Amino acid sequence: MHDDEFDEARQLMVAEIAAETIFSSGETGKAALDPRVLEALGRVPRHEFVPVELRPYAYVNSPLPIGCDKTISQPFICALMTDLLEPQAGDRVLEIGTGLGYQAAILAGLVRTVYSVEIIEPLAQQAKRRLARYENVVLGTGNGYHGWSEHAPFDKVIVTAAPDLIPPMLIQQLKPGGRMVIPAGLAETQKLMLLEKDAGGHAKTKEILRVRFSLLEGGDGA
Repeated sequence: MHDDEFDEARQLMVAEIAAETIFSSGETGKAALDPRVLEALGRVPRHEFVPVELRPYAYVNSPLPIGCDKTISQPFICALMTDLLEPQAGDRVLEIGTGLGYQAAILAGLVRTVYSVEIIEPLAQQAKRRLARYENVVLGTGNGYHGWSEHAPFDKVIVTAAPDLIPPMLIQQLKPGGRMVIPAGLAETQKLMLLEKDAGGHAKTKEILRVRFSLLEGGDGA
């Protein structure tokens, strides 16, 4: 495919995300996503964040394998999670699970700094190359289950793999007034969760919809 074909496919993907948002509004409570989020998805070349042999399928509204038994999330889920995060221009965001870097690239155009951690070395090395031009993305290789205390606290946290329970250290590293979007639960009963921490540091969670993510590696029981 040529660049103009990728551009057209990307705009069609954004239109499909908008349509699926309406279709799923009964579960999510959202009939529309923030236009800034949709614009970010319309800018970022998703085909640069999938294996080269899958580039023709990069803008299909479906998860795709990226190697190491991991996947890049369905574009609608990526858009929904970004929207739920309510990214602001001054935010410092922690991402757990870089993969090949697509979610970090989306956030890079919406926030001040993205700190992204990947536990799988081959994926981390590929993400470093693919994200080289995104100057406000800071990458780390290691166990993100316990967060990234060196750069904490964070305004927002987004997790792209599912633990059984929300890791306590991620909650601790979230600023008062912050938000975390994370899939959690056993494999057959995972839910996308929104965690909000109030000004006093108390956290509350809300279930958004059923999802199916790879398991978050690196926990005490992993």
